[in-house]
Amino acid sequence: MTAMSDKLLRDRLTIKNSLYSMLQQLCFAGPATTKLHFIPRQQSCGHYPIPSPQGLQSLPTTAPARPPLLLLRLRPPSPPTTATMQAAAWRRQLLGQNQLSPASSAAIAAFRSASQPALAPQGFGGVDGARYMSARTPAVKGAGHLVRKGTGGRSSVSGIVATVFGATGFLGRYVVQQLAKMGSQVLVPFRGCEDSHRHLKLMGDLGQIVPMKYNPRDVDSIKTAVAKSNVVINLIGREYETRNYGFEEVNHHMAEQLAMISKEHGGIVRFIQVSSLGASSSSPSRMLRAKAAGEESVLKEFPEATIMRPATLIGTEDRILNRWAMYAKNWGFLPLMGGGSTKIQPVYVVDVAAAIVNSLKDDGTSMGKTYELGGPDIYTVHDLAELMFETIREWPRYVNVPFPIARAIASPREMLLNKVPFPLPTPSIFNLDQINALSVDNLVSENALTFADLEIRPHKLKGYPVEFLVCYRKGGPSFGSTVSEKMGSSDVAPRF
Repeated sequence: MTAMSDKLLRDRLTIKNSLYSMLQQLCFAGPATTKLHFIPRQQSCGHYPIPSPQGLQSLPTTAPARPPLLLLRLRPPSPPTTATMQAAAWRRQLLGQNQLSPASSAAIAAFRSASQPALAPQGFGGVDGARYMSARTPAVKGAGHLVRKGTGGRSSVSGIVATVFGATGFLGRYVVQQLAKMGSQVLVPFRGCEDSHRHLKLMGDLGQIVPMKYNPRDVDSIKTAVAKSNVVINLIGREYETRNYGFEEVNHHMAEQLAMISKEHGGIVRFIQVSSLGASSSSPSRMLRAKAAGEESVLKEFPEATIMRPATLIGTEDRILNRWAMYAKNWGFLPLMGGGSTKIQPVYVVDVAAAIVNSLKDDGTSMGKTYELGGPDIYTVHDLAELMFETIREWPRYVNVPFPIARAIASPREMLLNKVPFPLPTPSIFNLDQINALSVDNLVSENALTFADLEIRPHKLKGYPVEFLVCYRKGGPSFGSTVSEKMGSSDVAPRF
């Protein structure tokens, strides 16, 4: 029992010595100026100085029957003395010269963050200084950086609280992912079922993705969705009409309404309107004309808004290569409007999402500007179809459909849309408005702002961006001819 008591006492003394050393570091001064004291179990008041390590070691070697319970308590703050001020100056000098040990620096940082979380110590550098600086320097509307200079990551706080309208769509999921992974809080207004947004909640930290039920025709629900935000991103758009929503309402009037509400809000620092490449009042496409009207209305209501004009989006959930591949699998051929000679500039959807987020990270230089986001390569529709057939490893078979015949095939749906008492099927290949849009080339303008102005280098389509098409290979991902099998025997190195 005596040996066990001695061991217990030695362990206690070791813990007390370590605690004493740590408390001295936290108080930034010697033993005479420390403010921390302990109270024995049987005394309810009074202050006793912490004994020195030598005093702790000189305690009797026999364990008391009832050891005292140490309770740490802080005295009321007193005016700083000359010794305290000298110790603080000495500490700042050591911090500036990085002469403190990592353990001491961590202990000091933890103590200061717990006692004064909103203030940054003078001369405090590195990651901690950036964190404190971001806490006391909020974003200023219309000037400076919106994103706080924090550590980054999904568990940090970027300073962005973004309401993303259209977040449940194709581009929306990538924008939410880019925002959430940098520590932003994203509000996701949705008008569909409760499952339409569940895939987005995994993209951010706990509580950072906030779904909100709303009605795009209800002004109060829109105001509720943007009430606590400082960024509004409008991704709402549709390339075909339905019985309930037309091109003008979706692409023009909704954008105008969002810009008006955001301007009245007073706290919206950035408004980003995602339009479409080729938007013009003279376009043969009704959707592109509505997009152009939406841009004009947004800039009229919110002059600091940023306009993004992405080209045809390519990605896992896209509405062009997936439809082509499915049509080719079902029917054995692919119809090409006008022989597929129209020039387009398709872009990877991840690059467009990155461009939107980069416009939020700048110092305000992107506000009030329009960016045309096209891919690095120019394709004809036929070339893009060749890339699709090559990826799914099928022999390309095309049927040339002149534009007048294509319009005639697609027109009945448009004529019957509002004349029948039931919804009509969603158009896939023969979409009248898309056929009209493909009648002219759709390329980035010569002097337009592009990805380069947002410090982004877009991906080439051939390779990873179209790799999702392997799911359409009829024999599985490994089915079909490889590159070496397509080459002649003389071009292939012999096997040994």
